[in-house]
Amino acid sequence: MTRVWQWNRPVTVREVLEDLQRERSIAYTTVMTVMDNLHQKGWVRREVDGRAYRYTAVSTRAAYSAALMNEAWSRSDNPAAALVAFFGMMSAEQREALQDAVRMVSPNPAENAPGDLAEPTAGATGDDTPADGAAPESGR
Repeated sequence: MTRVWQWNRPVTVREVLEDLQRERSIAYTTVMTVMDNLHQKGWVRREVDGRAYRYTAVSTRAAYSAALMNEAWSRSDNPAAALVAFFGMMSAEQREALQDAVRMVSPNPAENAPGDLAEPTAGATGDDTPADGAAPESGR
């Protein structure tokens, strides 16, 4: 997947093989099998191009990473503790990127001062969010 994401265009097994062979010896059939497995799992699409297939990533690397993080977090028996531990592993740059991301998805980014990750937006704690997940009604 790394090669497909790096090129950001449809690739053939031969292209991936030649790129991998710069680092190590690998068989064409190995790469072909992996690309076919990725297709069967839904990670890549493929289109016929002559006698070969061209493979394209179904989602971005960022979306894939986000899905992995969400899956890991949702499997935790204590999601809040898992997040605290995860945040504790982050570098200052990563925490800054996280704060920027929170501001981008916040309903009202103007309410979030720089560095203000400790105060969640309304509904983020679940206190005033209905059980069905709908947004709370407001009389404002």
